[in-house]
Amino acid sequence: MKTSPNSQDPDALASDRPQRADARRNRDALLAAAEGVFNEQGASASLEAIARRAGVGIGTLYRHFPTRDDLIAQVICTGNEAIIARARDLLTADAPLAALTSWLEALIRQSATFRGLSEALTTGYAGNNGSQQLCMACDVIMSAGGALVVRAQEAGEIRADVPPADVVLSANAAAWLAEQTGDAEAALRHLHLVLAGLRAPAPAMISPALPRSAPATPDAPAGRRSAPRSSAPARPARAPSRAARPPRGPGRRSPRPAKTRRRSPAPRR
Repeated sequence: MKTSPNSQDPDALASDRPQRADARRNRDALLAAAEGVFNEQGASASLEAIARRAGVGIGTLYRHFPTRDDLIAQVICTGNEAIIARARDLLTADAPLAALTSWLEALIRQSATFRGLSEALTTGYAGNNGSQQLCMACDVIMSAGGALVVRAQEAGEIRADVPPADVVLSANAAAWLAEQTGDAEAALRHLHLVLAGLRAPAPAMISPALPRSAPATPDAPAGRRSAPRSSAPARPARAPSRAARPPRGPGRRSPRPAKTRRRSPAPRR
């Protein structure tokens, strides 16, 4: 008796169900262990330590997650989905810049979930790693955030000459800065500093002021202007002459009187 292509042996079905259930349990156990180890040791934690905590072999880990970035992408998948959904909700907010600021702050918190995540995400945003899953998550986040940036630009609240991708990357850079400095508040300070620069208009070119000529005096002829008065300090008064000087004290020789010239008498005739 021939069986239809869609029919299967009941014994085979019974043996397949436990295998699929075991695979699902192993995957869930690996994700839970990875989240705990990453939170404790950072994104560069040992994959062998994750497999041991999950109670499976390292081969089982690689069958489910061929690369480290594949594992990271699945660990942060829930947070990424929340970030993307929030960006879409904020597209209808009344204040585009306030909506963008709120979303970037949430992205900073997501990028700082555990140590080393911001660096891994930066690689994903740049597209320089081999993890297709992590790159896909970064691409979707970049697209969702870029729509908020464009909306704020169209509203005239931020400069239009800034690429949206640079604004989204600034949140990830802020998270990396806080991680490297150990200052949790540094991320928000850096973000608001960037946003303040985006709001500032481009500086206008100011020509140097030309020197102003002095106004013409009434005595000056038409078409000519008198020279400006000098701002030099006035010259000190001259010392009094010798005749006006006070007499000298006792013991000093008095000045000699001036000699008078006598006229000789005219001869008699």
